[in-house]
Amino acid sequence: MASIKQNAESQPLPDFRNAGVMLRILLGVNLLALLAALVRQEGLVACLQDYVAMAAWLQPLLLFNLAVLALLGNRLQGLAGWSARALVVVLAATSAALLSLLWSLLTFDEWGWQGLLRAGLLAGTAAACMLSYLALRVSALSPALIEARLQALTARIRPHFLFNSLTAVISLIRLDPRRAETALEELAELFRALLRDPRQLLPIGDELALCRQYLDLEKLRLGERLQVEWSIGDPPADLLVPPMLLQPLLENAVYHGIEPAANGGTIRVGLLLRGDELHIDLANPSVPHAGHARGNHMGLDNVRERLALYYDLEARLDTSEVRLADGSREYRVHIVLPGAASR
Repeated sequence: MASIKQNAESQPLPDFRNAGVMLRILLGVNLLALLAALVRQEGLVACLQDYVAMAAWLQPLLLFNLAVLALLGNRLQGLAGWSARALVVVLAATSAALLSLLWSLLTFDEWGWQGLLRAGLLAGTAAACMLSYLALRVSALSPALIEARLQALTARIRPHFLFNSLTAVISLIRLDPRRAETALEELAELFRALLRDPRQLLPIGDELALCRQYLDLEKLRLGERLQVEWSIGDPPADLLVPPMLLQPLLENAVYHGIEPAANGGTIRVGLLLRGDELHIDLANPSVPHAGHARGNHMGLDNVRERLALYYDLEARLDTSEVRLADGSREYRVHIVLPGAASR
């Protein structure tokens, strides 16, 4: 079973195809350039002018190197640690020297071999600094710390899930003991799923099955007030997602969208594969919370943090509240998972 991908300490290099890694490199190198401008120049205006001149030279160099490293990603990971890092430094230094040579030809500015050597040394040093920073960041985000954080986040979900599910079962004990017994068996199956290792990704079918069972238990309590529309098609069996990704969001939808409404409402769940990305949409009625707790977004924050632990910046969760044509309001959650979720 696949697990957290960006914290593999055994990898000699970071994943240069990861959006978070690319963003950190771009920001880090530009910050180094700004510091260099502060050291070289006196006065804010001169410093900014020097930085702008360096940035115009830096950006194409950075983008070129990131593109090459992304294309060579798998081959670089197959090399020994020291040789992979040395290759990245050599690539940065060589490309900087070549770009400097091209720059001098286009601007008719004679850099000389010393200028080309200086550009290569600076680029190689910056590359080594960024590799060291990213290696330290991976060490800080060690698997043990990640596991502890995921365990803590999952532990927050379970009490709410247990309370709501038991409440649904208790409401049936006198009315329909046989159905209550069946519901307890379903609840046992759900908690067996909850005991999985939170670091492990699981097939999307398993996650959807858990969500269906949870909503079935809630339907025991809410009856016809709770309606669910599924638009998920036939997702690939090897499509992997973090465990308990959707259930906390469905719980929020029930608590904040269905329970406060006098006539209940409909929760809509949609799944769509678009290119290399998995798009998940959830929508529920948005009603005034008269006499109903507004909530502190713990479920949303929980899912956001777990997505960051699994995917860094490659996944995102967006929320919005829209007014429909009939005047009612709807709360929507949109999740995007990277193509690496299917492995």
